[in-house]
Amino acid sequence: MVNTRTPLRPELIAGLKTAAGAVEWRVSDTPVAYSSALAAMDARVAAIAAGAAPELVWLLEHPPLYTAGTSARPDELIEARFPVHHVGRGGQFTYHGPGQRVAYVMLDLNGRTPDVRAFVATLEEWIIRSIAAFNLRGERRDDRIGVWVRRPDKGEGFEDKIAAIGIRVRKWITLHGIALNVEPELSHFEGIMPCGVSDRRYGVTSLADLGLPVSMAEVDMTLRREFEALFGATQNAIAEAAHEPAR
Repeated sequence: MVNTRTPLRPELIAGLKTAAGAVEWRVSDTPVAYSSALAAMDARVAAIAAGAAPELVWLLEHPPLYTAGTSARPDELIEARFPVHHVGRGGQFTYHGPGQRVAYVMLDLNGRTPDVRAFVATLEEWIIRSIAAFNLRGERRDDRIGVWVRRPDKGEGFEDKIAAIGIRVRKWITLHGIALNVEPELSHFEGIMPCGVSDRRYGVTSLADLGLPVSMAEVDMTLRREFEALFGATQNAIAEAAHEPAR
């Protein structure tokens, strides 16, 4: 029997909206080097804190790499097939690469609800609503962060993670965000114990793996629509921040 967390309460959703202005929405069409993305996030969060820039959601892809959060253990890195980046976000090891839509979410919770649990739950809700648009049921779990789909085709009690969540909060401004598996190379996850989950019943999947050939543009459109329903209005970014070529 899986343990399903209760749905997000409407009052929490309402509390995470703001009338302060539209969130800037940026999409990068080419892979972004991880170090460049971190530097850009740090700079943007500092600007948000200083009142010099609006909030931002940045959609992108990375070249293949592993990241280790603050709870990562050395034994969870099975084989360093790709560069490993140790970062300040919460969580353990995860993989980023082509075919995965990463959304870095830089929101000022000072003007919303300064509640980290509510924020994480709303990120989960954002993913759940987005994949529901493609007729896929995602669920949250008490004992596992992220969004999961049941896999009765693999056996009783089997589930796969379709999206990971890892955040950091600085002065109540959020960094990092979500990673939704659209059509990544799933074998790349074999180099790590994703999010520290070792139970063989729990794996990793993608929209493509589940027989849903959805384009990245369709995913982006759906993510934006469902983000606005939960967090408020967005506006197109005026210009994309400069970054190094991915490598």
